[in-house]
Amino acid sequence: MKRMPSNDVRLHGGLFQERFELNKKYILSLKNENLLQNHYTEAGMMGRIVSGADGVTEEMHWGWESPSCQLRGHFLGHWLSAAAKIWATTEDAEVKARADRAVTELGKCQRSNGGEWVGSIPEKYLYWIAGQLPFQHVWAPHYTLHKTLMGLFDMYSYAGNEQALDILEHTAQWFHRWTSDLSRERMDNILDVETGGMLETWANLYGVTRKDEHLALINKYDRRRLFERLLAGEDALTNMHANTTIPEAHGAARAYEVTGDERWRRIAEAYWDFAVTKRGTFCTGGQTSGEIWTPPFSYAARLGDKNQEHCTVYNMIRLADYLLRWTGDTKYSDYIEKNLYNGILAQQNRTDGMVTYFLPLAAGSRKSWGSPTRDFWCCHGTLVQAQASYAEWIWYEDEEGPVLSQYVPSELTWSAKKGSVVTIRLSKSPERGAPDQNASPAGHLHRPNWWAFDLEVQCDPPRRFALKFRIPDWIHGEAEIALNGTPLEMKTKPGTFASVCREWKRDRLQIVLPKALSAHRIPDSPEMVAFLDGPVVLAGLCDEERLLHTDTDHPESILIPDNEREWGYWLQGYRVKGQTRGLKFIPLYQIKDEVYTVYFPTTSENPDES
Repeated sequence: MKRMPSNDVRLHGGLFQERFELNKKYILSLKNENLLQNHYTEAGMMGRIVSGADGVTEEMHWGWESPSCQLRGHFLGHWLSAAAKIWATTEDAEVKARADRAVTELGKCQRSNGGEWVGSIPEKYLYWIAGQLPFQHVWAPHYTLHKTLMGLFDMYSYAGNEQALDILEHTAQWFHRWTSDLSRERMDNILDVETGGMLETWANLYGVTRKDEHLALINKYDRRRLFERLLAGEDALTNMHANTTIPEAHGAARAYEVTGDERWRRIAEAYWDFAVTKRGTFCTGGQTSGEIWTPPFSYAARLGDKNQEHCTVYNMIRLADYLLRWTGDTKYSDYIEKNLYNGILAQQNRTDGMVTYFLPLAAGSRKSWGSPTRDFWCCHGTLVQAQASYAEWIWYEDEEGPVLSQYVPSELTWSAKKGSVVTIRLSKSPERGAPDQNASPAGHLHRPNWWAFDLEVQCDPPRRFALKFRIPDWIHGEAEIALNGTPLEMKTKPGTFASVCREWKRDRLQIVLPKALSAHRIPDSPEMVAFLDGPVVLAGLCDEERLLHTDTDHPESILIPDNEREWGYWLQGYRVKGQTRGLKFIPLYQIKDEVYTVYFPTTSENPDES
């Protein structure tokens, strides 16, 4: 399969578009001069930095963007990537103009630096880690530099900015010359320090230019000491810093796509195998604690205030996307969905769009939100990228036609063949799943226990193709499929793509996905349970580890709908019954400043008998 181009997909109302727009508002609130402050400083162009009379201003960017931080300048690349994706999805002229101007300014910085270097940190940082100058400790210079290069490539690939590609190519000249002087052993030592997505950058560049020097950079940035262990079937991840290595798996995946070398694919697949298949996940779909990979299926002792770093959530979604495109296996779509709701949405402040670096899973947790200009953590960067990326993960295409991976309201314009354009609009069904009119005789008396969607297809002239859509792994019972109001006699299997093949003209496909409450147990402490509503994790509004008396095989025996209706909208809350004390639950992604608990100790004993 391949992804539908982002500029062929438009978000179409609902929760994800609301979060997307919140992110776009934040993107536009940041001034170019402040975003570029560290690149200007490195290029000796300090006069372009906005500051007050005393040389300091609240408008300047601080935290990890502070001039004294060794990661300074990393955020601009994330911003460029997000802006490019926003442009591709919306064609917002202001976003495009702002991002193009930033690229132009980077070109000026590059010329001021001698025509190649475009970094926000000095070249000597790399000389230090290579031992070419007396050793000085420096914090992840490759990681920092990669962000700028990533942003430039995304400005080229998503927004068509040719200057961005030219700047990237000139920067690659510096890296090709520098790495040519380094032995394999010296390079391996360098790669043992965080390199971010440098390998993916060189693979992306080679995919465009097909130049030998760019292929040489791919091979130079082959992290053999990690990759060979994975290929040998060794768990090289437990207790290793997770986000150091996930981008390197991206690099292997992209290197496979541009070179065809199967070794690279095996590396990416082995990484997934050890990160997810042989390790398991928390109920949220995430799987780190204190930024490191937890032991396989043994993480009862890892619940804390630093679970699920946002960067790892976003980057594992990206790895899942690679594997989905190669295999067409819906397990990767299911993984993406769970992490979208319980990671990407749950770690964005629904009011101001800021990020929480970690998503605590200990009892009595509270999310700790960043600020617009005073933090700029790594997760601050992946936040703006993730919230700009929804359109990438909804629609795909195989040899038979469009493939719907995520049930995110959207509109696809699919150029099926020259002279034939198909429009498909995905929306929540007003008849089955979306809000009904208050007091309508046809309305539901209580909150529906399903997700229901309409797919409206329009094509002129009519065209025959297969329209595929995911049957999620959380479905409870048989999906109901109807074409133009007539039920279709078709069996659906969880964890597969269903297909309706016909000649389409002006048609409506209705999809109803029944859901249920479920319990997620910690493998090495099965009495510790979290509750999910379909793919959505529920958070209990309490500040303690509270014992619940329940049959965990039947969560509906303890959780009942609470405050289910507001005007024309269904709310998603629950409350417990049959307990010694009351307790309410809401979706984890709705938690803002409330204290919450996700995992609860449980017993099957009746509370009156205990």
